[in-house]
Amino acid sequence: MSNSTKRTKPEIEEEINEVIDSIRFYIAQDGGDLEYVSYDEHTGIVTIRVLGACVGCSLLDLTYTDGVEKILVSEIKEVNGINIIEGE
Repeated sequence: MSNSTKRTKPEIEEEINEVIDSIRFYIAQDGGDLEYVSYDEHTGIVTIRVLGACVGCSLLDLTYTDGVEKILVSEIKEVNGINIIEGE
């Protein structure tokens, strides 16, 4: 695919979900989980809901900013960052 080919939102979302699925195992080892919520094409921000032990965890920002966000940004050129929301 050339750099001039713009990918569609569904294509980007599919790749986001693949990356999330590939790291879910590591989050689950500590009793947590994450799920894809949305992708904003205009800002490049992915919203992720954290679940389980991640909710209220003091290491939440570190885990997601230094881990999940870096992975998504490095793997998917359209992603610029993440927004974290906590599930129930």
